Amino acid sequence: MEEGRPVRRPSSCREPSYPPDMRRVGAITILLLALSGSGASGTTGSGLYGFVRRGPIQPVCVAGQPCDGPARNVTLVFWRNGKAAGRTTTSKTGAYRIVLAPGVYAIRTAHATTIGGPPEPRTARVVSGRFRRVDVFIDTGIR
Repeated sequence: MEEGRPVRRPSSCREPSYPPDMRRVGAITILLLALSGSGASGTTGSGLYGFVRRGPIQPVCVAGQPCDGPARNVTLVFWRNGKAAGRTTTSKTGAYRIVLAPGVYAIRTAHATTIGGPPEPRTARVVSGRFRRVDVFIDTGIR
């Protein structure tokens, strides 16, 4: 092989030559897949996250001491169109996160309380393509 001379490939090793229309369709397909965010990463979606607190946690609130605290191991149920659409249980810090389809959901606890009130806010809106922070408060009824 001489230096500086191009190497000829046998005809069986040639790079394929695609018609211009097929190249255009391939480029458009790749562009659409990239813009749509499709893939196996699982990073897109919608839902809610936040913290659940409960209170008061003592009959008399004292200045300088918290009067509420994290609602640990509380199961929240999200209702839509009269059906339970999802449920999640809070962590030891009261944190929660749930994947939900876009729409408006009623927020309830899994176990009905005979004292106190329902979770506030009572409803939350899920926006398409993002997670919204919604902090929830549960009234214990202690007075």
